[in-house]
Amino acid sequence: MRKHLCRTLMLGAALALSAAAQAAPAWPARPITLVVPFPPGGTTDLLARLVAREAGTRLGQSVVVENRPGAGGGIGAAAVARAQPDGYTLLMGTLGTQATNQFIYAQMPYDSAQGFAPVTLVANSPNVLLVNPKLGIASVAQLIEQARRAPGSLNFASTSLGGSPHLSGELFNRLAKVDIRHVPYKGSAPAMTDLLGGQVQLMYDNLPSAMGQIKAGAVKALAVTTTQRVPMLPDVPTVAEAGLPGYEVNSWFGLLAPAGTPPEIVGKVRDAVAAALAEPGTRRQVEELGAIPVAGTPAQYAETIRADTAKWRQVIQDAGIRPQ
Repeated sequence: MRKHLCRTLMLGAALALSAAAQAAPAWPARPITLVVPFPPGGTTDLLARLVAREAGTRLGQSVVVENRPGAGGGIGAAAVARAQPDGYTLLMGTLGTQATNQFIYAQMPYDSAQGFAPVTLVANSPNVLLVNPKLGIASVAQLIEQARRAPGSLNFASTSLGGSPHLSGELFNRLAKVDIRHVPYKGSAPAMTDLLGGQVQLMYDNLPSAMGQIKAGAVKALAVTTTQRVPMLPDVPTVAEAGLPGYEVNSWFGLLAPAGTPPEIVGKVRDAVAAALAEPGTRRQVEELGAIPVAGTPAQYAETIRADTAKWRQVIQDAGIRPQ
């Protein structure tokens, strides 16, 4: 009798577990939100919308882009860090949100090291040094000459405080021994508007969001920040070859989930993005934006974040940038 009762209880438990497993819908069972912590129109936004479309198709659910700008990407990043770790909220992170903001802002609303589960890098992108053509500066050498002749008379726009475009300008100042003042904006689009309007003379931007204005001739690209020229702008020199040896800035964009997201869900997202970026058509779209598609593992992305955190901590200290 006791054995029969035990078998009955075990069978009942097994049936209950089976019923629960059958009742739990497979992920993803509803649309996924991809938070972009910057305004529409910038590189982060453009890449996120491409990823959302292509990964959503492969996951079988809509991936909805939600722009939540502010605090150099901190507002959107914090929202994702606080979200349920169920795979339905993701972040398109940047060098700023995951590595440099912690050294720029005195109060961080999230822990960039512990608050997220890295999913995959999506793309690497050079930054580009832009000038308003009306300024009459056609080369890095001319820019340095004018900046030295009248210290503090020039200013440069960037997409946020502490992001890679901002740090591109600070590194330029340090190596060229000039004083070009920084003017931070909340995203690429408003910064570009003021560059075109003459409110600022220079701008450092991620290449993808600047390509349209460069091709239209509305702005002039003086140099790219990577160590090698980029295929999209073969006639534009690097900052290093244009007169500042040792200069290098590389920007990246990648997907992250809230810490605690199940590894199997992280893996599904990563695989969907990797499959999308393996398609020649998708790769071409990323490259046309001025970026280099990447689809590494979560561990590789985590290592990139760790390495760049150490690198830029030193650069920020050397530049004398104080937490705001």
